[in-house]
Amino acid sequence: MKTSIATVSISGTFAEKLDAIAAAGFDGIEIFEQDFLASDFTPAEVGRMVADQGLSITLFQPFRDFEGLPEPHRSRAFARAARKFDLMNQLGTDLVLVCSSVHPAAMGGIDRMAQDFHDLGDLARAHGVRVGYEALAWGRHVNDHRDAWEVVRRADHPQVGLILDSFHTLGRKIDPDTIRRIPGDRIFFVQLADAPAIQMDLLYWSRHFRNMPGEGDLDVTGFMRAVMATGYSGPLSLEIFNDQFRAGSPRLVAGDGHRSLIALMDQVRRAEPSITVDLPAFPAATPVDRIEYLEFATAPDEATALQAFLAAAGFAKAGEHVSKPVTHWRQGGVNILVNFDQGGFSNTSYVAHGTTVSEVALLVPDARASYARATALLAQPHDQPTASGELNIPAIRGVGGSLIRLLDHGPQLSRIWDVDFRSTPAPVGAGLTGIDHIGQTMAYDEMLSWALFYGAIFGATKAPMVDVADPDGLVRSQAMQSGGLRVTLNGAEARRTLAGRFVEETFGAAVQHVAFATADIFATAAALDRNGFPTLQIGANYYDDVAARFGLDPALVDRMRVANVLYDEDAGGQFFQLYSAPRAGGFFFEIVQRQGNYQGYGAPNAPFRIAAQKRTTRPAGLPSM
Repeated sequence: MKTSIATVSISGTFAEKLDAIAAAGFDGIEIFEQDFLASDFTPAEVGRMVADQGLSITLFQPFRDFEGLPEPHRSRAFARAARKFDLMNQLGTDLVLVCSSVHPAAMGGIDRMAQDFHDLGDLARAHGVRVGYEALAWGRHVNDHRDAWEVVRRADHPQVGLILDSFHTLGRKIDPDTIRRIPGDRIFFVQLADAPAIQMDLLYWSRHFRNMPGEGDLDVTGFMRAVMATGYSGPLSLEIFNDQFRAGSPRLVAGDGHRSLIALMDQVRRAEPSITVDLPAFPAATPVDRIEYLEFATAPDEATALQAFLAAAGFAKAGEHVSKPVTHWRQGGVNILVNFDQGGFSNTSYVAHGTTVSEVALLVPDARASYARATALLAQPHDQPTASGELNIPAIRGVGGSLIRLLDHGPQLSRIWDVDFRSTPAPVGAGLTGIDHIGQTMAYDEMLSWALFYGAIFGATKAPMVDVADPDGLVRSQAMQSGGLRVTLNGAEARRTLAGRFVEETFGAAVQHVAFATADIFATAAALDRNGFPTLQIGANYYDDVAARFGLDPALVDRMRVANVLYDEDAGGQFFQLYSAPRAGGFFFEIVQRQGNYQGYGAPNAPFRIAAQKRTTRPAGLPSM
């Protein structure tokens, strides 16, 4: 599988783009003409720079407003083409993209346009190059790949072929299966892009909101299944116009792009096994069983306060590690480790972020298979020396440099609790039964990256993105779920939002909050109150509104008010939640009760929760509770 990406897809100078594209593992690049013109390099220098990075120039683009023109426009178009072909010879590439015309003078007519391309093919042959014709979704006369193919078919020239772009097909809601009727050897190039489902002008949508396959809502898998069914064997290239990407890290965006192509083609071969995909074999995504444990990294002088916080939440100390300063806290099905070792990864994580969730251990059906899939999809493996007798649990890097440990039901799982910690059963505590979800906060421009990460590696599905109103700005939130793993990704743009302050004050820590499940939130609230748990105080105005909004029984509302419990419901069921006051840095606990088949996370309550947290947040620098 030869992979490529257009230089317009990422930020930076031309040299910086090349560095990022090569580091991500791509085979080639599309040179977007503006990127070349904006550089100070000669065509020959550009060709050498590309080759020195181990890349090839898969396409030069775009050549605009060519076909169906009257004179003198037609002659000028051929003169422009001759100059572009000379430039391509100097660059060292043999394929140019001609996009369907939007010129006001273009006359259309399939036969007229076909004759233009036949004549252009003769000119291209004289220069030793090829021409690919692409239907722009907003083209004046050709805006459908079926019409573009008919022009190419009638042009009947070996130097002229079709270029397909998933956005132009799917954005216009054209059935991608119509591609299956096109001979694969007449498709010269395939460009790929996804996009969120937004109703807006096609041109504006395309120029600002494209994203990587798997990050949006278009059926890019169905598109590629149709393409591969034709026998196409050429490059798969990303052409992404996205304001966020063009302002982001070139290496992050390029790395995401390469991962997206691997994940896409893995989906294609699993959806249609008769299709041959040039991709190494690796295991399929499997749903996560549950979060087996969370590990907090801290320091000896901060461990006492953290452990007191856990005790107030109903956790009991169940054991200590046999050789390291790590304590095990348990309640119901929840395991939490508090690591205050002065060496190793935990200490590195503490130095970087302060007291933080440094590891999330996932229980999966097959840890080796999940690890193999993760590394095949370019997850960064984490290897560290282990002392004699210590478990070596496979791990990959997650949000904020944290670790995701992978466990299954094999002997390692029982050894952790029975041997390494010599853990004892914990009492009932406050009635917490498991981890409902974790909330991970990051800069907004990382959200798509981590959604792709969870989706590609663990097969997580995503809920629609929602805007959460903070008094000091908006926070974007998207929930991901793979079996028993639920994660909310919260993207902070404004520094003064609660999420923005968390990112800034913890230097990008991974987890801002942990939500625990309970079967009876009012019994849990009473137990927490007896323990002295610092429950977040919700304003009285909220309860007057929620009672009217949902028509709740006044007695239930009174219980909620006393316990500081919030409420939401959807078509599937009801949802109750309460929060701790935030610790220094902004970390907090949440306790939830789901009834029926409620699928959400209480998003309508987030503005009230945030306002209450901001009323109680300590100024930066004061000690934690």
